[in-house]
Amino acid sequence: MEEVLPELKEFIAGYCERYKIQKVDPEALTVDTSIDLDLDIFDIEIDLFLAEFADTFRIDNSKFTWYKYGYPKGSVGVEVMKTVFGYRYTWVKKVANKLYKPKFKVQNLQEAMKTGRLV
Repeated sequence: MEEVLPELKEFIAGYCERYKIQKVDPEALTVDTSIDLDLDIFDIEIDLFLAEFADTFRIDNSKFTWYKYGYPKGSVGVEVMKTVFGYRYTWVKKVANKLYKPKFKVQNLQEAMKTGRLV
């Protein structure tokens, strides 16, 4: 499995801490970590996250569109599950993936860092 670039790990953890989204352990991030489901960054927050990502790493996001991924808007059912059971249990993650299909992953950001374009 491909490793996440250290600077990307630090950016994501720092962003989540700075905007008080949630505490993120940089070492726990993988390329399969979902930005919208696992990190709870969706709706307008994901647009702000991508804008800061593009500015920080000098990524061309002029051709980026949500049509390819579907706009991440979150799920009330998943939020209730996370509140009641937490998100550290494997079964909660499996059920959450059934209720809400993740739209955008760390892999997409890492690919953008390699190519210089977010598409």
